[in-house]
Amino acid sequence: MENHRVAIVGSGPAGYTAAIYAARAELEPLVIAGVQFGGQLMLTTDVENYPGFPEGVTGPEVMDLFQKQAERFGARVLLDDASEIDLTGRPFRIRTDEHVFSAESLILATGASARWLGLESETRLQNRGVSACATCDGALYRGKPMAVVGGGDTAMEEALFLTRFATQVTVIHRRGELRASKIMQERARASEKIEFVWNSVVDEVLGDEFVTGVRVRQMETNQTRELPVEALFIAIGHQPNTELLRGQLELDPVGYIKVEPGTTRTSVEGVFACGDAMDPTYRQAVTAAGTGCMAAIDAERWLAAQGIE
Repeated sequence: MENHRVAIVGSGPAGYTAAIYAARAELEPLVIAGVQFGGQLMLTTDVENYPGFPEGVTGPEVMDLFQKQAERFGARVLLDDASEIDLTGRPFRIRTDEHVFSAESLILATGASARWLGLESETRLQNRGVSACATCDGALYRGKPMAVVGGGDTAMEEALFLTRFATQVTVIHRRGELRASKIMQERARASEKIEFVWNSVVDEVLGDEFVTGVRVRQMETNQTRELPVEALFIAIGHQPNTELLRGQLELDPVGYIKVEPGTTRTSVEGVFACGDAMDPTYRQAVTAAGTGCMAAIDAERWLAAQGIE
């Protein structure tokens, strides 16, 4: 069985940044990148808020650059999914379909996945007007009517943020009242640009090449109507990709990995977490990359303290 000083599970901005730092520290990290490598940025066409790309860059392009940079310094990238992670003893073990690896330290960068409505039309029009991130994509639809699905704090934050760009923002919520905190509700209700469609669900996202509207169904009457919008933001939450870790280290009630404040240290010594798997708050590529850097430095210092050079 191959043993590594550090293994990194995940390959978004957090995983690859951790790999760059660990490789430059000559730790020769193994990156178990996953079959769907690159994280959520692979679902994003235009990235306009990542520093260093004044003209913008596509998600896949920027992740390709991250990977090349990590490999240049000696990281080994494996496009396999981790099927099992065993934290019960050191060295830790990671199993994929084809291999079993062991590692003295482990950096978890497994990310999070947006919850979607599950409509075929939603999937077909992703990045063509359908998005799960207003801060990422809102400015792309400047001067157009938009809609947000959801009723929690995230949905209100997204709706308020979108008022900077949209002619109007329609919030579609399946209940008759919001779940958002009182202050967020008040802010949203006070905005002249936000209107609410209550007790309703999206039945269909309309459009051939790009979103032209949504068909909503009133749940009490079953009546449907079409709303002309050119962007639809799904804000019904994110699910951290931490199923393999359940019962092995401390997670919050939603499933995000708990870390010591100001560090990337988890409840298991020698295991570090970065990116969206431990960040329910910001969920941006640049913050994920920042915590990836922290995780590599934390792991390097921990290995040195253990005498594992």
